[in-house]
Amino acid sequence: MARYLKLGVTSEAKATADRKVRDIVEAALADIEQRGDAAIRDMSIKFDGWNRDDYRLSQTEIDACVDSLTPQERKDIEFAQAQVRNFAQIQRSSICDVEVETMPGVILGHRNIPIQAAGCYVPGGKYPLLASAHMSVITAKVAGVPRVITCAPPFQGTPARAIVAAQAMAGADAIYALGGIQAIGAMAIGTQSIDPVDILVGPGNAFVAEAKRQLFGRVGIDLFAGPTETLIIADEIGCDPEIAATDILGQVEHGPDSPGVLLTNSEKFARETMAEIERLLQILPTAEHARKAWENFGEVIVCDSYEEMVGVADEIASEHVQVMTADPDYFLNTMTNYGALFLGSRTNVSYGDKVIGTNHTLPTRKAARFTGGLWVGKFLKTCTYQKVLTDEASTLVGEYCSRLCALEGFAGHGEQANIRVRRFGGRNVPYAGQVEPSELTRA
Repeated sequence: MARYLKLGVTSEAKATADRKVRDIVEAALADIEQRGDAAIRDMSIKFDGWNRDDYRLSQTEIDACVDSLTPQERKDIEFAQAQVRNFAQIQRSSICDVEVETMPGVILGHRNIPIQAAGCYVPGGKYPLLASAHMSVITAKVAGVPRVITCAPPFQGTPARAIVAAQAMAGADAIYALGGIQAIGAMAIGTQSIDPVDILVGPGNAFVAEAKRQLFGRVGIDLFAGPTETLIIADEIGCDPEIAATDILGQVEHGPDSPGVLLTNSEKFARETMAEIERLLQILPTAEHARKAWENFGEVIVCDSYEEMVGVADEIASEHVQVMTADPDYFLNTMTNYGALFLGSRTNVSYGDKVIGTNHTLPTRKAARFTGGLWVGKFLKTCTYQKVLTDEASTLVGEYCSRLCALEGFAGHGEQANIRVRRFGGRNVPYAGQVEPSELTRA
């Protein structure tokens, strides 16, 4: 039976915080809907201290950001983008259009059609997360999206140069220095100066995530996202306490509400890892954020077997799951609920976040039960079509359709079938709903 050596805050406390965010976002989006650019400017000044006539960056500004990169910085970004582009292209190649003759004279098919406009959010208020530019813009472009715009908040009072450079190098068609609710609202709702998009993608803080949630339906979104989550599944054979502690703290530094969970089959390993976390928190430069997250949202769970560990892990359905056990493939072959798996001690979540090529925009808050993360398929619509090529095929299908429509009481639907049976099959089929004269007399 699973034993909890450490628990995070209650679900009630999380729900209270969520309600506050929801109310703020709802009012902000209503303001954007009503006032457009004026509301965007007011929010940008209020939240980012950022005011300018046009929040779209000029080509001169973009070129300056790209030119500001050192040769090594440019090489590093190019390497990361090459990995992301390569894997996205492999994914795209796996998605095929279909056309097949399912019965004589009946052709069914589907086409994978790119969404026409995507808005990519790149967080950067606390840390300039330029990797999110690779993950969103490149993936959209590989899918064939013709118009891709990006938003990222200013960093220390100016456009975040590394983010802007990464956005440009990834192929963004327009780049805006906007953050938070105002960025999400501008891209989804549109303003006097910003045309709306069809889908919103990219991670962000609680306000960004809630804005996307409220706008879903008006536009598509990649997924419902919350704070970064990490689950370390480890044992004494596949890992050591220092690595486990490092990998937990390496993710919870995202923010004070980022859950970090250790799941193990050894209480000794669990307690040694907890001690290592306390040691590392004394020297980690980002300990201020990491400590709050660990104290409020960190958990340590000890199970009796791998089988029980899989059950607990699937219930958690974490965004990132790092498996460092004697047999990592056991978890690959048996787990069903996760955003992304990182198998063995030689890899880690940071590789996936930054450079290895898989996408780092992943489901949180148990959404891994029903969706995977951002990938090239998110930017494609799989749309079906049909063709009936012969009179015989139309007659055959029409007769079945007519009877099924009558069973449901849909006279108009039935007549769509009946007219074709009469026209192409020469059958004397009565109009849908038509009754014999004798029936009228009795009535």
